[in-house]
Amino acid sequence: MSDEKYALLRTFRGLFEGKPYRHRIANLGDLVASQLYEDLVALGKSAKLVERVQRHERVVNLKNLMTGKPGRRGDGTFGELVPTAVALTEKGMLVARGPVATIEIGAETKILAKAMIKQIDRVINDLVNQVNQFKRGGGNPICVAFVGINFAERYVSFEGKKKWPTDGKKYKHPIQEAAQAEQRLKDKAQSAFNEFQILQFRATNAKPFPFEWVDLATMEMEYSSVLTRISREYDRRFA
Repeated sequence: MSDEKYALLRTFRGLFEGKPYRHRIANLGDLVASQLYEDLVALGKSAKLVERVQRHERVVNLKNLMTGKPGRRGDGTFGELVPTAVALTEKGMLVARGPVATIEIGAETKILAKAMIKQIDRVINDLVNQVNQFKRGGGNPICVAFVGINFAERYVSFEGKKKWPTDGKKYKHPIQEAAQAEQRLKDKAQSAFNEFQILQFRATNAKPFPFEWVDLATMEMEYSSVLTRISREYDRRFA
């Protein structure tokens, strides 16, 4: 049983622990980012947000687009339910799902498990561009990013049935690139977001598929602070 206090962190762990992580599955970021709203409601720091969620006036839109507004997918958007739509509830979830007319909070999740420097420029561009997409509706959304960075000493990736283990030479081990990747993200992407948190973890993606956080206590404290600041900012912007 995991020790995480928050749904977002438990969901992130579940991507790796006890099973292979498949980086090409497109909705994994959605699964993680959507838990931000569960944690915001559970924390209860914004009475306005909680009340609107309970009334089904605010929902998570996992299609990640405003109705009538084309744009690139975001991993988890939260906003006002389209007036003619019906909010859909899911067992065990605090926040209903449905199409949104506005985006009040937009969350993006990226996961760097290996080959980080090779893909870092693309990841940075994706993050920055996503902020622009969140803002295309003309509102004033709170933009949030979570980036998982692997600090494991080795890693195996999967392409179908093919395995690609790191060797420390041609295929760098995650630990060899993690610090540089984190610094480049902070230098080039962090300032575009209202909240930006690095999730440092270790996962080898090899049997028995272990997972651990680099420093769970510190990360939970940082995440709790992120939730508190988002709640306060929500009340300020969307009174």
